[in-house]
Amino acid sequence: MALYKYVGRTEKGKLKKGTVEGATKNQALAALREKRIRPRELTETKANLFNKDLAIGGKKVKNEDFVVYCRQFATLIRAGISIVDATNILAQQTDSKGLHKVLLEVEADIREGHAFSEAASKHPKAFPALFINMVRAGEVSGDMDATLDRLANHFEKQHAIMKKVKSTLSYPAVLLVVIIGVVIFLMVSIVPQIVSSFEQFGAELPAITKMVMAMSDFMVHSWYIIIFLSLGLIGLLIALFKKSPAFQHAFYVGVLKMPVFGKLIQKTAIAQMTRTLSSLFASSVPILQALTIVEKVAGNSVIRKVIRSSYENLEEGKPLSAPIMESWVFPPLVGQMIAIGEQTGQLDYMLAKVADFYEEDVERTVDTLKSLIEPMMIILLACIVGFIVIAVMLPMFSIFEQM
Repeated sequence: MALYKYVGRTEKGKLKKGTVEGATKNQALAALREKRIRPRELTETKANLFNKDLAIGGKKVKNEDFVVYCRQFATLIRAGISIVDATNILAQQTDSKGLHKVLLEVEADIREGHAFSEAASKHPKAFPALFINMVRAGEVSGDMDATLDRLANHFEKQHAIMKKVKSTLSYPAVLLVVIIGVVIFLMVSIVPQIVSSFEQFGAELPAITKMVMAMSDFMVHSWYIIIFLSLGLIGLLIALFKKSPAFQHAFYVGVLKMPVFGKLIQKTAIAQMTRTLSSLFASSVPILQALTIVEKVAGNSVIRKVIRSSYENLEEGKPLSAPIMESWVFPPLVGQMIAIGEQTGQLDYMLAKVADFYEEDVERTVDTLKSLIEPMMIILLACIVGFIVIAVMLPMFSIFEQM
């Protein structure tokens, strides 16, 4: 989206200067006409850091907005509306400012004779590689409406499953923050007051009470050390995650092997991978190109490593399923189904069935976890608070005995 500097007059004849955005000069003029400004000068200029709309244009389009866009786009194309008109309609009605600007630029490129996939590929933050490659395959095959329907179904399923998983994982995270808050309140506000009363009586304190008192004293007088060490540790872990592939791989291995939640994350990753591969194969994207795309979009380095091995196997003329069957992260069912798909020539169908199975399994696991997490976190809170209360109550009994 280009930025244009203008000088013009309002309806009342008042001179006005400013900037306006537009994919082309004609669009900038149209935008000025909508503001009821008659431009005398209109020249293109470079955007700067003080342009408040610049950050919006550079943002990645939200997943929810993109899912809605995919379904609406598929519906309009299925109804016989041309791609350029459908793009214009969706640009005008979307609530996302970022998507609005991107679609206007895509529309301008299409009107200049570029293919939709070529225009969309200029905006990788808005259009995923999966979307661009499937659309490109649909343009070549002439089956654009079916391709867009397939894409809409794909992104809707992915969004639905990720939303469920995120809500399930965020719930214990919120409860954990509450637990930490309660503990800090008890250790900083309640325990010091009770400790001062113990000192007046001079009672002999049990080891558990001394330990809680020492922790409370440290939190009250050395809180800055805790904050400094916490921030330092978080910064170190982030730096290692970004710069060390070995650390990143070890992190994902640890995540996948976590009790309870590890299995959920593993099943989600398998469902995403197989669904994406199935969609790409069904759209006639070449298999090596499809594997490259899946490797890029996979958020887990353990999964990426297996996909890379499958890519190398295919280059050497070996089966795609071999590395998957050998990997610990994929259950035997996945490798066997893919092997059957390779032998029968129905790889996209088999991958879709695997994706269906694991998506349903994830939904069942999420529903089960939701019913278990709340009582588990309540028990954890009761244990922690109970430990502090017992540590505080024990000396009271000995003080009462002395009295």
